[in-house]
Amino acid sequence: MGRELKRKQAKREGKNVKELQVKKQDFNTMKPKTLVIIVAVILVLFIGTPINNAKCWFIIPYIGSFQPSEFMKIFLIITLSRMIGDFNAERRSNDMMEEFKFLIKILIVVGIPSVLTFIEPDTGAVLIYFIITIVMLFTAGFKSRWFIATISIILVLGSIFLGIYFLNDDLFIKIFGTSFFYRMDRILNWSNSSGLQLTNSLTAIGSAGSLGHGFNHTPIYFPEMQTDFIFAVFASNFGFIGVLCLISLLIYFDINIISLAEKTNDACDKFTVGGIIAVLLFQQIQNISMTIGLLPIMGITLPFISYGGSSLLSYMILIGMLFNISNEKLRFKN
Repeated sequence: MGRELKRKQAKREGKNVKELQVKKQDFNTMKPKTLVIIVAVILVLFIGTPINNAKCWFIIPYIGSFQPSEFMKIFLIITLSRMIGDFNAERRSNDMMEEFKFLIKILIVVGIPSVLTFIEPDTGAVLIYFIITIVMLFTAGFKSRWFIATISIILVLGSIFLGIYFLNDDLFIKIFGTSFFYRMDRILNWSNSSGLQLTNSLTAIGSAGSLGHGFNHTPIYFPEMQTDFIFAVFASNFGFIGVLCLISLLIYFDINIISLAEKTNDACDKFTVGGIIAVLLFQQIQNISMTIGLLPIMGITLPFISYGGSSLLSYMILIGMLFNISNEKLRFKN
């Protein structure tokens, strides 16, 4: 009986070692790809093609556009899951200084692509980067004091930022530039329930009724119908019933991903699923809410619904990662 127990334990330990080796190998093979994405985010600032006053895309002849910031989300999820997993495995105590040093490393990893993406400018992508980081750290069980400290710093910096904006327009433009001044005006338009995009979006949704105007029949035109405002177009075409069906499918999809995170035993996989949930859930909430006036308008697409080659490909990669995690027990069964 004792020999059988030891044999099973040795087999289980060997399986865990094998699984860890494969995970390290998978992470190492990702390093050249992540380096390419980082270089692409830098190059797009210099040789990218401006679209709607934002230099976020490369235009590739005969292929289409390529947006590096969409794939930066995947890089951050993979990198942070590995960093957090290694930190939790190696630390021996809840030493505050040790956690602080690690969070500084996280800030550097997230901060560099955030600054580069912000300059493009793509505020929505930067916000997603920080949402990914906060959710993954929360999933890892970091102390609430760090989240409270982060929120306090954001509130202080935000107060200074808004103070300059309202008190001295010229100084604000001199420090942050005209593009960011425009973005602040767009947020204020949202708070005042004004702006062409929001007004037309609300009109399109409100005029749809229960069944909508029919497929591909949107009586009101507004910019970015196929991307940022696809929910308004969908609501206009299919009405209240169609919206209920769409939201029900999204909720069902999200619940299945969350249940996968709960069933996953591996720490790195759990952090990865947490990051993927953060991306998909935040974009769903932000995109739908901004079209009905609950949140400010940002360049954030509705996953799997909005048009866009780079965004759709990045979502497919994230789903592939989820499939890989869900089938991992089969990979190491033998």
